[in-house]
Amino acid sequence: MSTPQGHPQRWLILGVICLAQLTVLLDNTVLNVAIPSLTRELHAQTSDIQWMINAYSLVQSGLLLTAGSAADRYGRKKMLITGLALFGVGSLVAGLADSTGRLIAARAGMGIGGALLLTTTLAVAMQIFSPEEQPKAIGIWSAVNALGFAGGPLIGGFVLDHFWWGAIFLVNIPVAALGLVAVVALVPESKNPRGDRPDLPGAVLSTIGMASLVYAIISGPSHGWTSARVLGTAAVAVLVLSAFAWWESRADEPMLDLHFFRDPRFTGAVAGAVLIVFGMGGALFLLTQHLQFVLGYGPLEAGLRTAPLALTVVALNFTGLSAKWSARLGTPVSIALGMVCMAGGLVSIAEVDSGGYAGTLLGLLLIGAGCAVANPAMAHAIMSAIPPEKAGVGAGINGTLAEFGNGLGVAVLGAVLSSSVASGEPLSAALGAGQLVGAVAVLVGGFVAAGLLRRAERVSA
Repeated sequence: MSTPQGHPQRWLILGVICLAQLTVLLDNTVLNVAIPSLTRELHAQTSDIQWMINAYSLVQSGLLLTAGSAADRYGRKKMLITGLALFGVGSLVAGLADSTGRLIAARAGMGIGGALLLTTTLAVAMQIFSPEEQPKAIGIWSAVNALGFAGGPLIGGFVLDHFWWGAIFLVNIPVAALGLVAVVALVPESKNPRGDRPDLPGAVLSTIGMASLVYAIISGPSHGWTSARVLGTAAVAVLVLSAFAWWESRADEPMLDLHFFRDPRFTGAVAGAVLIVFGMGGALFLLTQHLQFVLGYGPLEAGLRTAPLALTVVALNFTGLSAKWSARLGTPVSIALGMVCMAGGLVSIAEVDSGGYAGTLLGLLLIGAGCAVANPAMAHAIMSAIPPEKAGVGAGINGTLAEFGNGLGVAVLGAVLSSSVASGEPLSAALGAGQLVGAVAVLVGGFVAAGLLRRAERVSA
């Protein structure tokens, strides 16, 4: 558990868990650049490619709450070790796969490991740092998310230029092995002292419900929002998640305590997080197309051109500047200010100098500054509204919101793009329209979260 001074090796431990987390995040994007190679060498069909990508994200998003709960109940160190082992073994099987079916199965196994890693890393960070240092630690943890976003296509492109496609998975193995040794040697064990019994019905219902919901969202653009597949899966998601809420409200030892939602700090952070990730996830999805189809850059060059966003986040969070600003301004103002910067950045990309890179660069710098201030403040608001013994569940909620909001943003803003193009608008105007919708969602999300958090501060005062 956290102490007033924090764990004596807390910064070294944070470096270890961030390295493990970075590997998982890179794997979310690195496969995209290997699609041509997989199509050629494994004779993969379009449906195979979709399942190679979706098997990982569906399993990971479906298991985040369950993984966080397991970490609280059985020990965060144990689950961190289990996640690294599963991720390493899955990477080995994926790298040596000689068929699409084997690769899809390996990716699903990696998704289990990824869910355990994403939840335990944030939970461990909350345990080893004192409350005063937690904002800076979460800022560094959040900066790693930005590195994962920017680094996946770059690393994938470099590896594929020099090796065969399997190498993009095999490079995970030494990182997982190093992480295992470091976690065993350095990370202290922590868990819920009550040792609650496992909530198996809750785990099953949340996994099926979230996986169904994410699948419906990512299937909408390709299969049609009114198709039987999408509507049927969405109906399953609604029914199962409703059953999950019903069960959790009646279980003696629930996996997700629904009383959390009575805390205005928690509901404010949750509402804002969904809208913010919705706007950012969808808008950044459109950004890659803007760079390639409007400004004419190749995939690798487009990846390099997005680097200023991640570098800004890293610079502000690793130096502790964003944590200092947040401490001075307070959480509500920090979130509102960050969202204004992010929305301004999206408007700049959509409207300023659309024929060149200058407006895009300004937009990326603004988005990076906004992310550096707002995202750690939002994650800290969620985690601090939950008792320390439930830190794993808190991390699972945070990760689930990110997965859900990102998938929804890509689907909805992608639909805005498609409908604009279908109505006869040029591609650059259609991409700009999507970016502007994302900017509005980010701005609304920021002010909703800031307002609710401000009200919560007044109530507690």
